[in-house]
Amino acid sequence: MAKKTEPEANRDASTVRDVAARAGVSASTVSRVLGGTYPVAAATRARVLKAMRELDYVVNAHARALGGSTNKTVAFVVDDVTGPFYAHIARGVEEQASEEGRLCMLCTTHGDPKRVLAVVETMREQRADAVIVVGGAWEDKAYQDRMTHFAHALDRVGSRLVLVGRPPLGPGIPATVVEYDNEGGAFAMTTHLLSSGHRRIAYVGRMPGLSTSGQRLSGFTRAHELLGLTPDPELIVDGAFSRSVGYQLARQLLADGREFTAVFAATDMVAAGVIQALREGGRRIPDDVAVAGYDDIPVARDVYPALTTVNVPQEELGRAAVRLALHRDELPDSQHLVLGTHVVLRDSTRRLNR
Repeated sequence: MAKKTEPEANRDASTVRDVAARAGVSASTVSRVLGGTYPVAAATRARVLKAMRELDYVVNAHARALGGSTNKTVAFVVDDVTGPFYAHIARGVEEQASEEGRLCMLCTTHGDPKRVLAVVETMREQRADAVIVVGGAWEDKAYQDRMTHFAHALDRVGSRLVLVGRPPLGPGIPATVVEYDNEGGAFAMTTHLLSSGHRRIAYVGRMPGLSTSGQRLSGFTRAHELLGLTPDPELIVDGAFSRSVGYQLARQLLADGREFTAVFAATDMVAAGVIQALREGGRRIPDDVAVAGYDDIPVARDVYPALTTVNVPQEELGRAAVRLALHRDELPDSQHLVLGTHVVLRDSTRRLNR
């Protein structure tokens, strides 16, 4: 076991004194609560634990005092692993973790930012080697501040926060970031539709405040602006990334009498719902309406007609997240990786027949 340096020892001791001062007890009492081997009155113990929570002490100094190591576990934190996009990233995480001699622990959050924070905190207490958080980030300052706090807290105990498919928390934050060119993919797909003669393009599935959605819409808008065009705001419709929502939104566009010759769906699942609604509405794809998606999950090949989409290297996202986090000391300059995306042309889009 490596010997503590003097600064580390002083830092731990001062933190114990901070907890003691906050709880109104002696430093030795705090040590007894930490050790758990000496009787402490229940009320006193409760005051000490409360002070530890308030000072964010629970794991950091205690783990140092125990002199233990991380637990050879990689935590994968995701909204819903049943979604094909996340499932393929999870496969990459699991395979790379196995190759690195780590176990992979799956934690689902069901889209609740508070649950994300709670899971990250629990994984910090469990001393996972890496905590990999997957999916877009919400534009919420309190949430971002808390994630920044956890990045530093994980770093102090030898663990690592990894952000996959979301932007960095900011300069100097000890976190690994593995992104894909989200905006570039949307720009390329929109450019394909515009170059095929489409000018009335509906964007289906905007989620205000979500980084993934904001980046895709930015690429969509930028492609129009490059040609001196402005997207029709009435053709940009809000909704979650699901097949049922895509179906409902497309039905609503038809019911409202909106004129469009192409649909760029926020995800392939949204596109699948759009295709169903258009076919039920008597629209031929791609003869009457071209449809494009994003992600290139298996459903893109299973729907009829096969879906033109943007390919995201999902498994490599997962592999890179584990690889960079576990080898960060060897790869200090490679802790922010952006993987490429590209358009996959299939049967659901074609040049507009005027």
